[in-house]
Amino acid sequence: MLYTLKDAGFEAYLVGGAVRDFLVGIEPKDFDIATNATPEEIEGLFRSCRLIGRRFRIAHVRFGREVIEVTTFRGPISDSHERDDGGRILSDNVYGTLEQDAFRRDFSANGLYYNIADFGIYDYVGGIKDVENRVLRMIGDVELRYREDPVRMLRALRISNKLNFTIDEESAKWIPQLAPLINEVPSARLFDEVLKMLMTTDAAKNYQSLVDSGLFAQMFPFTSEALKVAPEYEAFIQQAFTNTEERLSAGKTISPSFLFAVLLWPCAELRAKELMKKQGHPPVVAWQQASEEVMVKQYAHVAIPRRFSVPSKEMWMMQSRFMRMRGAAPKKLMTHPRFRASYDFILL
Repeated sequence: MLYTLKDAGFEAYLVGGAVRDFLVGIEPKDFDIATNATPEEIEGLFRSCRLIGRRFRIAHVRFGREVIEVTTFRGPISDSHERDDGGRILSDNVYGTLEQDAFRRDFSANGLYYNIADFGIYDYVGGIKDVENRVLRMIGDVELRYREDPVRMLRALRISNKLNFTIDEESAKWIPQLAPLINEVPSARLFDEVLKMLMTTDAAKNYQSLVDSGLFAQMFPFTSEALKVAPEYEAFIQQAFTNTEERLSAGKTISPSFLFAVLLWPCAELRAKELMKKQGHPPVVAWQQASEEVMVKQYAHVAIPRRFSVPSKEMWMMQSRFMRMRGAAPKKLMTHPRFRASYDFILL
């Protein structure tokens, strides 16, 4: 792809996490390309290209089983950029030069460009030095950059834990102060970011970083409140992420449904108990109502798609069935499509 762009007369660089990971000795999993070709010009060169995004147009090019993200060099931020009241950029289709694009990257370690023309790494932001010192540093005015895109706070935690980097003092101190800005990010986008953070071999560290920074309380406010009322649930959640790391390290699969069933279990169980005690609902009715309430309220913060929320609720409903099993019930229950996950849940 790089050579296709180069042969067509465009500049093309491997950029970001792939270059960073090569330098720290990690095999890259994602490959991004930066170029001076416009999205429409990129689309004209690759039959498998699809343009996405409204805030900033990006080309996704299918290469075998992989999807490569190809972006046009971004121009500098100016007063002409449309923003919301919190400072988040809403429209960013302004193109620029390679150097201008480097200063638009989030962290210096991600602002490195590998050039196939001379096999050199281009560094305008001190990224090589920061990688050598294992420091994650925001490029530019830290507060402003977080306000432009609050998801950068999540990325700071995730990347630093993945690479065992230290977030520099200025980049770290603003995260707890600006954590409420994460609520301005579309809840569907936060769903993807939660999976990136908690379905990895760094799940336990990422969860703890989210809690310590105040971001978890913003994205999962009802679970956060439940943990204040009943802190004994904390060990349950932490063990779940320890198990997640072990399963991934062993090459086993994990399910988003199980993840969200764990994260929302404290508020769901407390609500179900409340409905049974104060309103006299039978267990089945109480759990049905509690499950619906919790999922609906959570959707406003992190939008969990129905294909994952429904199995999560089924896992919860099966917990009381395990407790009531008699006679032939166990054999019947084993035929349920959620049996394996529900059984793992009750073991946890």
